[in-house]
Amino acid sequence: MVELKTDTSIDAMAETGRIVGRALTAVREAADVGVSLLELDEVARAVLRDAGATSPFLGYRPSFAPTPFPAVICASVNDAIVHGIPTRYRLRDGDLVSIDCGAQLNGWAGDSAISFVVGRPRAADLRLVETAERALAAGIEAAVVGNRIGDIAHAVGSVCRAAGYGIPEGFGGHGIGRRMHEDPGVPNEGRPGRGMPLRHGMVLAIEPMVIAGGRDGYHAAPDGWTLCTDDGSRAAHAEHTVAVTETGPRILTTR
Repeated sequence: MVELKTDTSIDAMAETGRIVGRALTAVREAADVGVSLLELDEVARAVLRDAGATSPFLGYRPSFAPTPFPAVICASVNDAIVHGIPTRYRLRDGDLVSIDCGAQLNGWAGDSAISFVVGRPRAADLRLVETAERALAAGIEAAVVGNRIGDIAHAVGSVCRAAGYGIPEGFGGHGIGRRMHEDPGVPNEGRPGRGMPLRHGMVLAIEPMVIAGGRDGYHAAPDGWTLCTDDGSRAAHAEHTVAVTETGPRILTTR
């Protein structure tokens, strides 16, 4: 069931979203050659703690997971697409990093993700990240009253496919509100004009994921969480929490 949020609730979710945005900004600023993924997780923990927020990631255990998630960020490097567990791995020059972060405050959740390159970037990686961001922007632009979920999916997928990239099947965005994952699902590829109609008060996490090699295949790493590309090519991930309103889409996880 989809819960339509009131304008007051959307404002409250924007407060949570701003904390997520601050955490991602702090992690991006701290990321450098030699910094460990665990150190980046500590940076995000400090932002959440200082804001009086908690993490919906920490301890989360969906049906596919062998263990509860042990961190407040997902840190996915190079061929890792999403759900990377922060480890002692220290970033190297040219690493492509995707950071996903959430927060919970006053009963409302926020969820957002960014990708970036540490040190000297390769042109191919910059193009991959830029495409993920363009796909996200296209999805947000389609999140308007009167459209349908398929319009968002088509907008996202069209940008990714036009660039020649793969899209991991079965993973995409989701509704969000009192819980991090709510109905409806928001695929990253689909047919326009299909699916649930978008109404004022729907809040969605729109999150393109792109695979540089152009194939869609992926597999779970031995930790049971991290999803990696089958062909070993690099991946990027971008995400915002977005409210559908009568005046247009409103990004709640500003940064």
